[in-house]
Amino acid sequence: MKKIKVGIIGTGNISRSHMDSYLNNPSVELYALCDIDEGRLNAAGKEYGIDKLYTNLDEMLALPELDAVSVTTWNSAHAPCAIAALNAGKHVLCEKPMATTVEDAKAMEEAAKKNGKLLMIGFVRRFGDDMKLLKDFQSVDYMGDIYYTKATYLRRNGNPMGWYGDKARSGGGPLIDLGVHVIDFVRYAIGNPKPVSVYGATFRKLFARENIKTPKAYVSASATDHDICDVEDLATAMVRFDNGAVLQIEASFSLNIEKDEGKIQLFGSKAGVTVGDTLKFISEVNDYMADVEIKANSRMDFDKIFRSEIDHFVDCVINGTECRNPAKDGVEIMKILTAIYKSAETGHEVVIE
Repeated sequence: MKKIKVGIIGTGNISRSHMDSYLNNPSVELYALCDIDEGRLNAAGKEYGIDKLYTNLDEMLALPELDAVSVTTWNSAHAPCAIAALNAGKHVLCEKPMATTVEDAKAMEEAAKKNGKLLMIGFVRRFGDDMKLLKDFQSVDYMGDIYYTKATYLRRNGNPMGWYGDKARSGGGPLIDLGVHVIDFVRYAIGNPKPVSVYGATFRKLFARENIKTPKAYVSASATDHDICDVEDLATAMVRFDNGAVLQIEASFSLNIEKDEGKIQLFGSKAGVTVGDTLKFISEVNDYMADVEIKANSRMDFDKIFRSEIDHFVDCVINGTECRNPAKDGVEIMKILTAIYKSAETGHEVVIE
């Protein structure tokens, strides 16, 4: 069976999850790497045994045998790199967030349509066991009408610095980096309703907490001793959807809480659910209040969800399977993120067209 040849654009932290997952797929040859940092590029090439290494993107994209690429750069480079790859006739898997502006996201979607190539967005949480279980229960209308949802992705001391703290490269802080995961999770879980309005607020009070002596759990590969930090350290928002459902979202890099927290709750007319290592449904049985914990593992396995995402991308490229993470969904999420930042800036609700 012919293997597809895949290239990686950007060899920072998250690229490892892509490369490891491609190597796990028997239908893929991890073929070429590109990065503007030659030292990091050469280190990745040596680690993964790849000799086709490029600091010039156009040179890599000119390879006629290259079938597809993953874009794993910092956020502001997603659009130019993805559009260049699509125009070069390559299929693209682009990490989240899709871009840093709605206009760039739409331009990416148009480039994919114009060139007849797949543009898949890296909403990796869609591939978890928790989502699979949720969809199973929703297929039998177990929860009824889901009308209110809450999602938190909070870190106590978790700004990775490097490009993450630099708004010019990141487009924002924890909202666009962490919040995007749970916003998309909730929206996908409840059937991808259209967002119609948001009210949001952001805060810059604690910054990068560079005075804290306890090491951070995650540090960007691009971090230096002279990084800037001009992104928010906390964002909160309420998002309304066209089906009447509401999402309350909180995301932080730095917040005075006891410990890091990730929690998703969905509230329906028949039952509510808390998503964690297991699904816990809150409902009523025989006119009594009842909590039901599902005896099935829904713990997020980072390696597993990336392998599932990459396998799906490869399947779409080879077999034309319908993509679960299409570009249009990335555009809708960018509308939400952009509207939250605008609402935070203006202090008013923002209507999404």
